Amino acid sequence: MTAILGISAFYHDSAAAIIVDGEIVAAAQEERFTRNKHDHQFPYAAIQYCLEHCNLEGEDLDYVGFYDKPFLKFDRLLETYLAYAPSGFRSFKRAMPLWMRQKLHLPRIMRRSLGGKYQRRFVFPEHHESHAASAFFPSPFEEAAILTVDGVGEWATQSLGVGRENGIRLIKELRFPHSLGLLYSAFTYFLGFRVNSGEYKMMGLAPFGEPKYADRILDHLIDLREDGSFRLDMSYFQYCQGLKMTSRKLDSFFGRPPRRPESEITAQDMDIAASIQKVTEEVMLKLVRHAHEVTGLPNLCLAGGVALNCVANGRVLREGPFEKLWIQPAAGDAGGALGVALLIWHQLLDNPRFVDGTDSQLGSFLGPQFSNHEIHRYLDSMGAKYTLYESEERLLDTVVEGLEQGLVVGWFQGRMEFGPRSLGARSIIGDPRRRDMQSKMNLKIKFRESFRPFAPSVLQGRARDFFKIESTQESPYMLLVTDVAQDTRLDLTEADMELRGFKSLNTLRSKIPAVTHVDLSARLHTVDADRNPKFYNLLNRFDARTKCPTLINTSFNVRGEPIVCSPEDAYRCFMATDMDILVLEDNILLKKEQPKHLVIEQSEHLEAFELD
Repeated sequence: MTAILGISAFYHDSAAAIIVDGEIVAAAQEERFTRNKHDHQFPYAAIQYCLEHCNLEGEDLDYVGFYDKPFLKFDRLLETYLAYAPSGFRSFKRAMPLWMRQKLHLPRIMRRSLGGKYQRRFVFPEHHESHAASAFFPSPFEEAAILTVDGVGEWATQSLGVGRENGIRLIKELRFPHSLGLLYSAFTYFLGFRVNSGEYKMMGLAPFGEPKYADRILDHLIDLREDGSFRLDMSYFQYCQGLKMTSRKLDSFFGRPPRRPESEITAQDMDIAASIQKVTEEVMLKLVRHAHEVTGLPNLCLAGGVALNCVANGRVLREGPFEKLWIQPAAGDAGGALGVALLIWHQLLDNPRFVDGTDSQLGSFLGPQFSNHEIHRYLDSMGAKYTLYESEERLLDTVVEGLEQGLVVGWFQGRMEFGPRSLGARSIIGDPRRRDMQSKMNLKIKFRESFRPFAPSVLQGRARDFFKIESTQESPYMLLVTDVAQDTRLDLTEADMELRGFKSLNTLRSKIPAVTHVDLSARLHTVDADRNPKFYNLLNRFDARTKCPTLINTSFNVRGEPIVCSPEDAYRCFMATDMDILVLEDNILLKKEQPKHLVIEQSEHLEAFELD
């Protein structure tokens, strides 16, 4: 038996992953255990989970890999500071303590995390090698082009490579400070959202606006070439030398300063979001066309933080030259932990790779699972009221009846998802046919902005009935945006079509309004019986009762909090929101039956989280 541990840490979404004899066995982000959203600290808890799941100790590991080269990254930090000195001193001074205490002493920290029992070698590939490995090796392709696009690794910000059989080779890269990920994050900052977590908000905001500034951005801020490479005019940005992402020159460009967080979102904000989203899509389309020209391959694999832009991914699939597309579900830095482990197994150890037409990510259900016994022990300690269902059919019927009545359900089943999306293991679900459900779930369950769209989960075999998707196309990891099918749409009045901005939110556009965005798009999640049988059966039962094979599926958390991991996390979230039903494996809890003293006031709950 060969066991390999991969680790990512210190930058965004620290994580750990283990593969055993080439099989992906366990992976999780540190945030799920510490309850600190996007936790970047060393993933002690995630490592411990992975080891315990595999019944391993530190001495049982054959290899341990870290997802990038810290010394090469430190080289970039020093060179960047010297290039901008002395203006970057505050930023440099702020970064140094963490480097001196931790990042330059990784072997010692990793040995300590394994109880001092691991005495073998550590492997440090480059950042984009880990991303590329995470994209290609679990994919269903014998060979594929690989694109990795993010903020920055050591020096690279986007890379083009090729994967064949059990090896990957990177052949081209763009280097810092010219970065599509950092460009998108700079605009996230300018629109008053938090960098590294607010990018989804900007993507959701974009359809409310018009891309009025896209051409100006391409004329003045970014010199985009036909191969998808580009140069940024760095006078508009300060992420190299300052504690802010943008400069006063960008303020002048838009005739205003950055939006203050939590302040009113204006029509101009919407237009700016639409503009940078369009620019991002244009860069991605040029990149994939060039990748196809260079490699001549029919398949494409994507990873890196920009690969989580599901709107751009949808255009890449529809308008790009590749026949098939596979995106790493944990495309950001967390996926690097899995990538380095797979890189060691296949590329370093030269082990073969077997492809059978499906990916090897196991639905990305790679996190902890809890038994009914563990759940009962916790619920009994809290004095909670619950009903154990011996029959799955009865449990599903009860849940479907609640959904039909417009109730909101917390759904906690099986192993937790690895990556940022809830895929039917840690989900909040509702009836998409109800026009008020989108705003209800945003404001009373998620405690977040009312404009944020929700994703539909749909039976794989029925997806084409409701969405514009090829019959053979899957979207099991919720990483593609597509349009709602014509037959699902409703006719709009002239008055409806004249509405702009948030005034258009309540317009009835389709038969599934709660998952139809203002531009008639949806972030699609297709569900099949193999990856998640219980969630599939729930959708099937809902379809049989309502002739609607789709449900709202949003992550089981509230604003500022990571997705729930344990029954305790789920119950606390349930009691602090307006959720009506909680399903914990084979147990159902009704909010109205819970002891009054356990109910957490929503205001008290909100104060526990930092609003972003």
